[in-house]
Amino acid sequence: MAAGRGAYVWRFDSGRICLDLVATGPAGGTPRAREQLDGPGRLADWLTAARLVPPGTVLNALDATWLTRFRQLRADVDRLMSAQLALADSGVHPTWAQLGCPGDGKALDRVNSLAAEAPPGPRAVRGEGGALVRTLSAEPGCAGLLAVVARDAVDLLTDPVARGALRRCAGGACHRLYLDTSRGGRRRWCSGEVCGNRERVARHRRRRISAKEI
Repeated sequence: MAAGRGAYVWRFDSGRICLDLVATGPAGGTPRAREQLDGPGRLADWLTAARLVPPGTVLNALDATWLTRFRQLRADVDRLMSAQLALADSGVHPTWAQLGCPGDGKALDRVNSLAAEAPPGPRAVRGEGGALVRTLSAEPGCAGLLAVVARDAVDLLTDPVARGALRRCAGGACHRLYLDTSRGGRRRWCSGEVCGNRERVARHRRRRISAKEI
């Protein structure tokens, strides 16, 4: 799923909102990725596209502080998920230090602290034509929105099934994280339409070059 505005196209195909947040950073995106949360306005756009807030929600308090806090949560989730992948790949149970991931204890503490906050309360109200639409009981604060993402990260890390489906994209220089919910667990890319197609094109190009050299 993709959503966006202007030159930006947000992608929400990882399977979890916490992983979608990680994908907004230059270290967690596709080849040649750059910082996507490059200003308070862009964060507001992402919060709406990610459906953390309903369209049209007024976020008067959103400022550079929100941006810093969401980027910190993004870094902490990325660190914890990377450590989980390293743990799964090792087949044993090394310490965080042995995994080469110092500071994960602090990252976990921060995520747990954010998850303890109360998320925004939803309400159903009558929209145009009388259909029920979702709104929030009050203007959401930064802590409440961070709590939604942090709780999703905690749920993922503590659910053996979801945790076991955590993968990193095998496509080129892509570093996106995603949950492999495919039958047989054979999904290799964060997106078959993006990285999968890029890999197929590259494979076809290599075959053509090899055929010319024969």
